[in-house]
Amino acid sequence: MPDDPDTKRSFLKDYVKAESMVQLAIAIPAGCLIGWAIGSWLDRHFHQGWIAITGIVLGAVGGFVQMALTAARYLKDNK
Repeated sequence: MPDDPDTKRSFLKDYVKAESMVQLAIAIPAGCLIGWAIGSWLDRHFHQGWIAITGIVLGAVGGFVQMALTAARYLKDNK
């Protein structure tokens, strides 16, 4: 019994959509973590105490932007 190519294509399309939803779930925490790590390193390098907080905020903003772009792409593909 041969595999139906439409079934495989549908499965892969659903798999890609699920991967996009996972991206939405990790975009903001990953951005915050990366921003904090870079900001913390800069704090130690320049002997400051505020750069890590700025890094967290910038990482969160970057995560929101990534989340919006991914959601817009997902909604565009669903129409």
